[in-house]
Amino acid sequence: MWFFARDPVRDFPFELSPEPPEGGPPGPWILHRGRKKATGSAVSIFVYDVKPGAEEQTQVAKAAFKRLKTLRHPNILAYIDGLETEKCLHIVTEAVTPLGTYLKARAEAGGLKEQELSWGLHQIVKALSFLVNDCNLIHNNVCMAAVFVDRAGEWKLGGLDYMYSAQGNGGGPPSKGIPELEQYDPPELADSSSRAVREKWSADMWRLGCLIWEVFNGSLPRAAALRNPGKIPKSLVTHYCELVGANPKVRPNPARFLQNCRAPGGFMSNRFVETNLFLEEIQIKEPAEKQKFFQELSKSLDSFPEDFCRHKVLPQLLTAFEFGNAGAVVLTPLFKVGKFLSAEEYQEKIIPVVVKMFSSTDRAMRIRLLQQMEQFIQYLDEPTVNTQIFPHVTHGFLDTNPAIREQTVKSMLLLAPKLNEANLNVELMKHFARLQAKDDQGPIRCNTTVCLGKIGSYLSASTRHRVLTSAFSRATKDPFAPSRVAGVLGFAATHNLYSMDDCAHKILPVLCGLTVDPEKSVRDQAFKTIRSFLSKLESVSEDPTQLAEVEKDVHAASSPGTGGAAASWAGWAVTGVSSLTSKLIRAHPTPVPSDTTVPQRPVPEGNPAPAPALAQATPATSGHWETQEEDKDNAEDSATADRWDDEDWGSLEQEAESVLAQQDDWSAKGQGSRAGQANHPDHKSLESHWSSWEVEGSWDQGWQEPSSVEPPPEGTRLASDYNWGGAEPSDKGDPFAALSVRPSAQPRPDPDSWGEDNWEGLEAESRQVKAELARKKREERRREMEAKRAEKKTTKGPMKLGARKLD
Repeated sequence: MWFFARDPVRDFPFELSPEPPEGGPPGPWILHRGRKKATGSAVSIFVYDVKPGAEEQTQVAKAAFKRLKTLRHPNILAYIDGLETEKCLHIVTEAVTPLGTYLKARAEAGGLKEQELSWGLHQIVKALSFLVNDCNLIHNNVCMAAVFVDRAGEWKLGGLDYMYSAQGNGGGPPSKGIPELEQYDPPELADSSSRAVREKWSADMWRLGCLIWEVFNGSLPRAAALRNPGKIPKSLVTHYCELVGANPKVRPNPARFLQNCRAPGGFMSNRFVETNLFLEEIQIKEPAEKQKFFQELSKSLDSFPEDFCRHKVLPQLLTAFEFGNAGAVVLTPLFKVGKFLSAEEYQEKIIPVVVKMFSSTDRAMRIRLLQQMEQFIQYLDEPTVNTQIFPHVTHGFLDTNPAIREQTVKSMLLLAPKLNEANLNVELMKHFARLQAKDDQGPIRCNTTVCLGKIGSYLSASTRHRVLTSAFSRATKDPFAPSRVAGVLGFAATHNLYSMDDCAHKILPVLCGLTVDPEKSVRDQAFKTIRSFLSKLESVSEDPTQLAEVEKDVHAASSPGTGGAAASWAGWAVTGVSSLTSKLIRAHPTPVPSDTTVPQRPVPEGNPAPAPALAQATPATSGHWETQEEDKDNAEDSATADRWDDEDWGSLEQEAESVLAQQDDWSAKGQGSRAGQANHPDHKSLESHWSSWEVEGSWDQGWQEPSSVEPPPEGTRLASDYNWGGAEPSDKGDPFAALSVRPSAQPRPDPDSWGEDNWEGLEAESRQVKAELARKKREERRREMEAKRAEKKTTKGPMKLGARKLD
C-alpha cells in the first residue's frame, strides 16, 4: 500500500523555463522554453492542461501527441520525449521558435534574404509531400502558426492536431472550431458538390498558398487578399497562382510544385538550396563529389546565414573529417565557420579536431594547418601547444618539401609566445641553426633570419646573448642577397637587446663590411642600421648616465610586450621578402651556402667582425683575399662565450667545422705570404703561381728565413760553365758572367734592433736565390734530354732516305 503518490511531473527529466511562454499555434497548446535536467541542453515543451468539459479539445491534443510521436521526418518537428497524465500533456521537441516570432525578429535585424525564404518553403513543401504521397495523410492545418524554426534556421512543420487520413479511415476531417484557423480553408469546402473532383492534396496546397502570401506580406486579413501577390517574387508568382486557383483539380502535387520551382531560373534554384540538399545526402555521396563540394563551399559561406553555418554546416564538416576521410579540404570552410563561434564553443568543437589534425602525416593537411594557424592560435592554451602541437610541427623543419619547411618557419611567429623555456630556447634554436646554415633554399634561410628577428624578444637573456649576434652575422655572409638584407634588419629589429660593447665590437664591424656589398639593397639597409647604432653609441658617449636606460632590455627576461616594437622594425618579413618566397624557391633554387662563406664561429669581443662574403660571381680582389685570411686567423682564436653552437649544436655542422679546420691550416701556412699577395695586381695568377711552386716541391725553399748568401762550395759549376747549344764545349765568353758574381758576406743583423734591416733587399735577395735554383733545375733537365738524344744518334746512326729498317 502506497501512502505517498509520486508526482510524474516532478520526476520528468525536463523542466520548464521560468521565462514566460512564447505562445504557440491557435488551439489548446502553449509553447514553453525548457531544458534537460541532466545536461542543460535547450528544448521546447508544448503543454496542454486538461480542463473539465473540454473533452473534444483533449481528444485533439492526444491525437496530436500520438501523431508527432510516430512521424519522423527531417522537415517535421522532432519529438524527443512526452508526458501524459490525467491533468496535463507535455510534448518535448527540439528547441524551436514560431515562424511568426522568428520573422519579426529578423525583420528588425534587416530581414531574411530571399535564399533563406526559398529554402524554408522548400522544407515545408517537402514535408507536405511526405505526408500526402508517402503517408496518405492530410495535414489540414498548414499556416504560419503551424511552422517553427530551429536554431539553424531550418523550418519545421508542426501543428498536427487536425490531421486525418486521406483514405477516409477514421472519418472525415475533425472540426477546428477556431476562426483564426478556419480562414485558411479552401473555398470548395463550403460547396459539398465539388468534393468529387478534387485531389487529396488540393486543400493543403491552397493552405500552402496562404502561407506563402503571409511569409512575404504579413498576416492574411481575408481570403480575397490572395488575389494580389504583393511582395511575392516574380519567379514564384506563376507557381503561387496555381496554388490559390479556384479549381482544386489544377493545384499541383507538392512533389510537382518542388520540381517546377527547382527548374533553372526558378525561385528555389540557387546556391543555398543546392548546398542544403547536398548536406542532406552527403553520407551517400562519392568521395570525389565531397572533395569538390568542400572546395567550393568556402566561397559561398560568406553569403550564408550565420546560424545556418554554425548549426548545420559545422556539424557536417566535423563529421566529414571524423568519419568521412575528407582530409585537408575541410580546413578552409571549418576555420571560416569558426569565426562565428564563441571562445567556449571553439574550444569545445574545433580545437580537439585541430589537435588531431596536427598528428596527421598528410602533407596537404599539414601545410593548410600552418597557413591558417592565425585563425585558431588565440584559442590554443600553452600546455596544448607545448605537448600536443609543437612536437608535431617540428617535423616540418626536416621535411623534404620546401613549402612545408617555409610554412613551418613562418608559423613560429605565432607559436613562439606560447612555447615554454625548453621548446623555445633549446629545441627551436637547434632547428633554426640547421636551417640557416644548411638549407639549400635561399628564401627559407632568409625567412629563418626574419623569424628569429621577430621572436628575439621572447628568448631568454642568455639565449639572446649567445644566439642573436652570431645568427645575424652568419646571415650577412649568405650568398642569397635577401638573406643578407634580413640579417641587417634583424640587427635593427633587436637593437635594444645588445650591450654597447657588443654594438661597437661585434655588430658595427659586420655592418661596415656590408657597405661594399654588390647589392644596393644590402648597402642601403646597412647604412641605415649603422647610423642607428652610431646614434645610440654617440648618445651614450655624450651622456654616460643613459647607459643603464639604453641597456635595460639586454639582461631582462623574455618580454612579449616588446614584440610590437620588433614587428614594426621587422615589418619587412611578410611584405618584403617572404611574400615572394614561393616564387623564389621555384625561380632561384640557390645551393647550400658553402662553408667558406658562412661564418661558423662568432668573433670574440675585441676582435673585428669578419667582413661579409661577396657574391660568388664577383672576382675577389687582393685586399679582400687578405681580409678573409685575417678573419680566419681571428676565428681560430675566438672565445666560446657566445658561440652559436654552444648548446651541443656542433653535430649539426660537422662538415662546416672540418672545412673550417682546413681553412685555419691554410691560414697558418700562408700567413707570411699576405704582404706579397696584398700588393699583387692579379690574385688568380698569383695563386696559380704559388700552386706551381708547391707542385715542384719548392714551397719550403721559397719561404726560408733571409740570411747572408755564402759563396758556393768548391767545384760547383755556374750556369755559364755549361754548353747550352750542343755537345761540344763553347770557347765564347760567358754572357752571364757578370750575374754570377757572389756578393760578399754581410754581418748578421742584431736581433734586438728594430727598423734598421732592409727588409725589401732581403726579399729581393731571396727571390734571386729562388730564381737561380729554378734555373739550375731547368738546365739539369735540359742537359739530361740532350744527352739522351745524343746517345740515340750514336748507337743507331742516321737512316738514309728510302732505306729499309732492319730488326
